[in-house]
Amino acid sequence: MPQKRFFTLIVLFLSCQVYFAQTKEEIIANYIENTGGAEAWNNLQGIKMTAKVSQGGMDIPIEMYTLKDGRQMTVITFQGKEIKQQVYDGKQLWSHNFMTMEAEESDAESAANFKLELNDFPNPFLDYEKKGYTVELMGNEIIEGTETFKIKLVQEPVTVEGEKEESISFYFFDTENFVPIAMQSEIKAGPAKGMIAETTFSDYQEVEGLYFPFSMSQGVKGKPGEPISMTAIVLNPKVDDAAFAFPEKK
Repeated sequence: MPQKRFFTLIVLFLSCQVYFAQTKEEIIANYIENTGGAEAWNNLQGIKMTAKVSQGGMDIPIEMYTLKDGRQMTVITFQGKEIKQQVYDGKQLWSHNFMTMEAEESDAESAANFKLELNDFPNPFLDYEKKGYTVELMGNEIIEGTETFKIKLVQEPVTVEGEKEESISFYFFDTENFVPIAMQSEIKAGPAKGMIAETTFSDYQEVEGLYFPFSMSQGVKGKPGEPISMTAIVLNPKVDDAAFAFPEKK
């Protein structure tokens, strides 16, 4: 074999070895580091995201609050009305009914599953081992023309119609920047049960040293999703405690 060709093959071989030598630990460590670092993420106390959801030809304004102490809230402004969804004050989970506009407490099963997600602030991969989660590298996959590392994440079991079921999701990390560009999970209940929910992430931008996707899409795999465009992200926002409280009936 000519020496030049042999040298080229060696270089290609070594390049492949380096490429495939990425472990799940390295992928996640790179992700955390590239988006701001573990210390900065652990010091984060809360996030307020202001966005617009494109639905039926309309841009619907929404605000999403997620605080380290567990409190969460999504506020939708529609036809001049403020509709709150998935509001958690630390004890109680509730939402406005879209038809009656009355505040309704969530059922016990939904509340129990929601509380499992409180461990995931600011993202489930930060200190995932301490949370008892398991991670597995499934190989590589092309997502919308981009080469990705496919990571399987197993979290605490969820309750579906009274039965415990595994909570499994798949994240697809860009092999160049080590950030998730998609997440998929099986829908466990409702009319779409058994289908694969897919969320895509793009347009990562820096906010006070941390990087967030400013463009997202949510839907079912294989079908067009609903675009979500971030207009602003505020870190450590000040929020009135009363905003999370279950409204008193008049």
